[in-house]
Amino acid sequence: MRAFDDRLGEQGVSTPRSKVLFEIDRLGPVRLTDVARAVGITQGTASTLAEALVRDGLVERRVDETDRRATLLTTTPAGRRQARSWAHDYAAAAEDLLGFLSAKEKALLTESLNRLADRIVT
Repeated sequence: MRAFDDRLGEQGVSTPRSKVLFEIDRLGPVRLTDVARAVGITQGTASTLAEALVRDGLVERRVDETDRRATLLTTTPAGRRQARSWAHDYAAAAEDLLGFLSAKEKALLTESLNRLADRIVT
């Protein structure tokens, strides 16, 4: 994971920020609590990261019309472009690190990691 994060860092990608942006883009409009849960971080950490994305013009906040007390997060057009750019960077980093594996080996690794993740979550 360190090599993966280092590779992304060389391209200016912060792993926590990018995960928050990905989830807001994927789930949005979305509440902060749902973003935190999807990323696996505390609500406080998610709030700090989301606020930075708002300051950068990648995410915007708006009132939830179904519950005026709640705020929803959504990506801006620039945020959607950035999320897709970072997704490309993630794919390139994964290929750099795992490109030596055959398709069969990649499938086995994916299956094994999914099984491990399922066991950890339950």
